[in-house]
This record gives sequence, C-alpha cells and structure tokens, in this order.
Amino acid sequence: MAEQRQDKAALISEIRRRFEAEYLPDKSDKYDSRDVERLQQDDKWIENYLIWRHDVVDDTLKMIDESFQWRKEYTVNDLSESVLPKWLFEIGALFLHGYDKEGYKLFWFKVKHHTRDPKQQLEKKKLVAFWLEHYAKRDHGKPLTVVFDMAETGISHIDLDFVRFIVNCFTDYYPNFLTKIVIFEMPWIMNAAFKIVKGWLGPDAISMLKFTNKNDVQEYISGEYLPPHMGGTMNSIEQISKSEETDKTEIKPKNAKKALTTFKGPLLHISPAEELYFGSKETGEKKCLIVLTNVTKNIVAFKVRTTAPEKYRVKPSNSSCEPGTSLDIIVSLHGGFAASLQDRFLIMAAEMDQSSGAGVPELTQFWKEVPRTKVMEHRLRCHVVESSKPSSLTLKENAFNVPAKTNEDLHIQLTRLLQINKRLQEQIDRCLWFQQLSVVLSLLSVTVVAFCFYLAYGPRS
Repeated sequence: MAEQRQDKAALISEIRRRFEAEYLPDKSDKYDSRDVERLQQDDKWIENYLIWRHDVVDDTLKMIDESFQWRKEYTVNDLSESVLPKWLFEIGALFLHGYDKEGYKLFWFKVKHHTRDPKQQLEKKKLVAFWLEHYAKRDHGKPLTVVFDMAETGISHIDLDFVRFIVNCFTDYYPNFLTKIVIFEMPWIMNAAFKIVKGWLGPDAISMLKFTNKNDVQEYISGEYLPPHMGGTMNSIEQISKSEETDKTEIKPKNAKKALTTFKGPLLHISPAEELYFGSKETGEKKCLIVLTNVTKNIVAFKVRTTAPEKYRVKPSNSSCEPGTSLDIIVSLHGGFAASLQDRFLIMAAEMDQSSGAGVPELTQFWKEVPRTKVMEHRLRCHVVESSKPSSLTLKENAFNVPAKTNEDLHIQLTRLLQINKRLQEQIDRCLWFQQLSVVLSLLSVTVVAFCFYLAYGPRS
C-alpha cells in the first residue's frame, strides 16, 4: 500500500511538472487562473484525473487541458443561482436530490420537462455545469449517480446534443465523478438514439448503464427517494428541484441549518428528513435528536445502524414504537471523535404483531424472521457545521458562571417542542372532529324523535 501511494505521488508530481512546462506557457489565457492554482494544491483532483485515464500521464494531461478550457468557456467557477435565469430552476428538468442505495447523490434529468430550443441550449448546459460544480465543491468530489427519468416521453423529447453534453461532462470534464446511469422506462422508439449514446460513453461507462422500470428501479434507489410514478413515496420532485437542493450557498452563513423537515414513510415519520447536524471540533456540538412517529395501528420495531459505529452512540438503537406515539433517539459522538460528511445512518422499521412482545429477545427473533420486503428503510447523512471566527468582543463561555447551551442542545429542544406542538394539534383536530360528530348525532336523534312523535300523535285521516 505504501509503495502504491509513493507511485501515485510520483505521478501527481509528474503531472504538475509537465503541465507547467508543456501546456501553461502557450495556453495560460485559455485557463482560469483559479483552476491552475487548484491543480498545484489539490492532490485528490489530479488523482481523479489519473484514475479516469488509467494512470496514463499523456492521456491525463490531455484531459486536464480539455477540461480546463471547457471550464473557462462555461465560466464554471463563477456560476451561481444569481447569474442563471430563474425559470431554469422552476421547470424541474435538472436537479440534485436523494441518494441511491450505495449512498451516492442522485442527479436527476426529467426528460419530459426538457424541450429542444437552440436559443436556450447554452443556458441549460450552464445549469448542468452549475449543479455538478456545486455538488463537487460541497461534497469534495464524491461521485454521483445520474437518473434519466424518461417516463411519458417520446420522439419529440430527443435532444442528442444536450444528452451528449451531459455525457461529456462525466467522461471528459469531471473525472471519476460517475458511479452509474439509471435509465427509467426508456421508450422503445428511443432505442436507436441510445445506440448512438453508447458510442459516446466508451467501454468503461457502458457498464454503468442500468435500464429499469417500475418493477426493478428499487434495486438501485430506495422508494423514499423515488416519486410516486416510479413506485416511491417521495413528494413532488418539481417542488424539490426548486428549493430543497439549492442551498443558497453564496448568501447563507456557514453555520446555518436547514428548516426542520420530516420524512413521511408508510410506517414511521422521521424528523429530520435528511441530515443530522454535528459541530466541528471547535464548536463542540456532539448530540443530535431523531424523532420517530408511528403512523400505523400496530407496534413498529426499529433499528438504527451507522457506517461508523466506533464514533457514535445511539440510544435506543434497537427498540419499538407504540401505535400513534413518538419516540426520541439521541445520537451522540464519543469523546475525541468528529463527525464526517461520509458518515451515514440507516433506520430500519417493520410492523410487529400485537401478540409478539417487544422485549430484547422478541426483537432479536423478529429481525431474524421478518421478510426483507416488509422492512422500511430510510437513510440520514451527517452535516458538519463549521465554526465561525469569534469576534474580538465575544464574551468567553461561562464568563459569569451562566450555564451555556450549544446550538445542538437548542436544536434538540426545538425539535421536541415542534413534535409536542404537532401532537397537541392532532389531539385538538380529533376533539373537534368528535365534537362535530356529536352535534350531527344529536341533531339526527332529535329528528328521529320528532318524526316518531309525529307518527304517533299526528293527525289521522
């Protein structure tokens, strides 16, 4: 392993040396200086180029040259929501949302919302570049899974130039950035077009193509991240594409948190819906709250797993939730450990028979016997809240012996208050419903009594 790292380091040094000697003198005006500076500092970036070109230095240099020229042509480093037309985000054709079963982010292309228009083509291509660069910077180059949702499409939606641009982004401009391409319900009439697309992909990328329909798409993507027409339970994708993944990164404070959201599954409602917020080592925020609400009429057993069990303590991690009740799960970091963006949590849930019992032995036996098809799964990722530099006027913590509360403690309290408020609202709604039902029944009883009285004592002919 050490020798492989040394070989890779030698290749990275050679790439930098040759790029500076062979490409930079003649083409410096064709590159963005920020990309050139990053090349000198970011080993991982160069390593991804090398991986994508099988460690062949000449091919890697050629790819870097072409991608740098493309990045300047499309002003990739300066793309933001403020410079792109608002309607691009509103039509809901391209967006990031959700994760596949391997934990990779999903990049959606809803083909039915795309129309061929040469006047809009450049702006649409910049939107693709915006999303890819936005995610590459946010998650440090972690690969994506591309989803072509071709439901309700036909020959009028074929735009080979735009599809080729998307393919080229992954094959030529964003190295080692693609895990798979999931194609949902491709019409038979487009078979000829996709034979052309396969020719653009090359042998490495062709193996990543996964043709799916409603029956098998969940082999790759859980139902929680699929819209209803694909057999999932996710809310309207159009709404998500407009707001959820945008993040407003250029104006949002570093330590800002998303509004509390709830994933509404068939067995459990889970809050928060997607992210657990932990602090960096500087902020010291080490606890998060997950709230589970049982929306069924039966006991629901649940388990919580993590990709980093040595770092986190989850209480309770294996228990059950009574019908119509909510339960708090505390996730805390062990001392000395810090949360990572790569850390994930999996919540598994399944309905139990009322007579099964909910003790530790019963739960252990239950999870051994429950069919996989009856288990609901939901994944949460970690978000690390960066600490901002303290102001010179900031008072030291506990300077006056006042107990300090971290942002995470306040977040937990807020979550609990919101859940309590939600339960109270549900109780009020039920009371109002029963009140209305009582009034209707009372009126009905009075009417029946009056009618009977009329029949008994009314005028007889």
